Amino acid sequence: MKIYTGYGDEGFTQLLGGQRVRKNDLRVAMCGTLDELNAVMGAVASQQIPDYLVTRVRGIQSDLFKFGCSVAAIGADSKLDLPAICEKDSLRLEAEIDDMESRLQPLANFLLPGGCQAAATMHQARAICRRCERLFTDVTDLYPEFDQTVFFKYLNRLGDWCFVAARSMNHEMDVTEPIWSGQTDT
Repeated sequence: MKIYTGYGDEGFTQLLGGQRVRKNDLRVAMCGTLDELNAVMGAVASQQIPDYLVTRVRGIQSDLFKFGCSVAAIGADSKLDLPAICEKDSLRLEAEIDDMESRLQPLANFLLPGGCQAAATMHQARAICRRCERLFTDVTDLYPEFDQTVFFKYLNRLGDWCFVAARSMNHEMDVTEPIWSGQTDT
């Protein structure tokens, strides 16, 4: 099977269910942003982080594929039997957040994104996740028939998860978290 088909050479792509749409369709943009987030999560997992965090990141990567499938199926003529994000996925993220936070000092300051390389990359994932939330708002405004509640909750928890995971990575690597002082050093 060839990786290139030529199908997108004129600015079109195909969603699940066979819908042919322009590549600037909001659903395509959302799937692309989820893919970008997934790629950054993969970059995090490839760095020196504890095995338990690699396992958690890989679980999130699988979730992001499920999320993308659901978005790519919005507007399909027939109901597709696809794996989807569900409440238990958000609950899993909450439990993982609680577990990671239990190992950390309480947050007393605003933090600058950074620290060790893995934490800095995880902060990048957090920022992309927040962009996914904003874009998903546009998608659901355009397609209000899409059952969206569980998806918004998942993205919101995932952004929080990424923040706490970055803190956890700095802690595991014994790297001091960069604190925002509100002042510019000159």
